[in-house]
This record gives sequence, C-alpha cells and structure tokens, in this order.
Amino acid sequence: MKIYIVSGLGADFKVLERIEFPKHCELIFIDWLIPEKNEPFDAYVKRMAEKVDDSEPFCLLGYSFGGIIVQEINQLKPAEKVVILGSIKSDKEKSKFIKTGEVTKIPRILPVGLFNDKAANVYAVVRKLFDPKNPKLLQYFKVRDPYYLKWSVEKVSEWKFEENPNVIQILGDKDIVFPIRYSHPDYVVKGGTHLFPATKSKEVSKILKEVFC
Repeated sequence: MKIYIVSGLGADFKVLERIEFPKHCELIFIDWLIPEKNEPFDAYVKRMAEKVDDSEPFCLLGYSFGGIIVQEINQLKPAEKVVILGSIKSDKEKSKFIKTGEVTKIPRILPVGLFNDKAANVYAVVRKLFDPKNPKLLQYFKVRDPYYLKWSVEKVSEWKFEENPNVIQILGDKDIVFPIRYSHPDYVVKGGTHLFPATKSKEVSKILKEVFC
C-alpha cells in the first residue's frame, strides 16, 4: 500500500524519519510547493495532489499543516485511509489563538518581510516553547521561503472544513499548537508536544502499525 505523506508547515520529513511504518507500506513524500502569487487555496491543493496516483488504492498521512492539506487532497482523490498527526479535523477544532487570527485577519496584513530568513530563525526559536526538551528544533524547520510561510499562516487561520469522521486523528496531550481539549482524537500520545512524531516516535510507530495493518 502506498502512503502519500505531507509534513508540517515549514518542516521537511526529518521530523517523521524515526517513525517505523509497516513493511508492506511504500512511503511517497510530497514536498511543499511554493504558492504562486495570489494563488487560491484550492488551486494550490490541486497542484499538491498531482503527485498522488489514484489509479490504485492509496492512503494519505499528514503532520500539522500537512494534515490539513491531505484532508483537502482527499476531497479530490479519495484515499483508503487518511491519517493526521498533530492536526485538526475541522475549523471547529482551532485554538482560540488561531481563531483570533481568523477573525482579525492579522496574518493577511502581516508584511512578507516578517517571514524572511532572519525572522524564520526567530520563529523556530519561539517554537522551542512548544517542546523545550528538543534543543535541535531548527533541524526540522527547512522550508523558509517568506511568501510560503506568510501564505501558510494565513491558510491555517482561514481554513474552513466539515469534519470527516473517517479521518484518523492522532494528537499529543501536551500539544500547544492544536490543544487536545478542542478535539476528540482517535489516539492520544501521552506527554506528546506538537513535535511528538519526532520525540515519541516509538509510540507513533505502534499506533501506525495498528492503523495500517
């Protein structure tokens, strides 16, 4: 079974590299594309979905913002299973912080310069607050195109989606980005921060072996 995987906002697949998938699974990673100027979200998702071969059965897996993307891809190319790690099933699960961005439209008016390489490094340091036990956080934060970063923050805050009950949701109980209290996940990773795919890989591997058995 092929599993198409999309990682988190600004993150490469290093954050997922310690996860052990069942041996019968073939992993295909979908790299983040840089959005075109004023590109609609659905057009971007369509481009991301081009790598998915739906002529045969497949599954989708997404981490964080990637979890949002794979749910959108599933609308275009239905998968056998959709699994999201550290992500949300609908806009109803957004934290109050993210909802504030949606209501105020602050992400949309922020200057692109705020997301330049220097600011991206600062942003990565701030993300250490999400997992203070991980001093090597910066190694996961690889996609630093300013326009992509600003665009992504906008899309997360603006995202509207009706929950698909068939989506399998895995959350860490210490996640600050997508707090568990707003969701009803299928699986909970104890002590897991937003970076639980990297820091709790054994627990995640066990869950995924059950999901993709």
